[in-house]
Amino acid sequence: MELGTIFYYIIGLFLLYIIGLILVWPIKKIIKLIGNGILGGLTLLLFNFIGKFFGLSIAINPLNAIIVGFLGVPGVILLLILQVIL
Repeated sequence: MELGTIFYYIIGLFLLYIIGLILVWPIKKIIKLIGNGILGGLTLLLFNFIGKFFGLSIAINPLNAIIVGFLGVPGVILLLILQVIL
């Protein structure tokens, strides 16, 4: 094989690797977002179960689940504050 062919082969593999990274990175972010949303929904479910004894509840919908999934306990507090204000 010629030296130029090997060089182009290496460049092609490198470009294929870069394209693979570009395609896989958003999929990982989407999977993480879905996982955080599920955990947020479970947290809201647990909060509503405990909160019914105190007269507190937060609606379980995808937006609230993602907020709680990202922020955790501060997200629950944020949603409670927004519920009182609005």
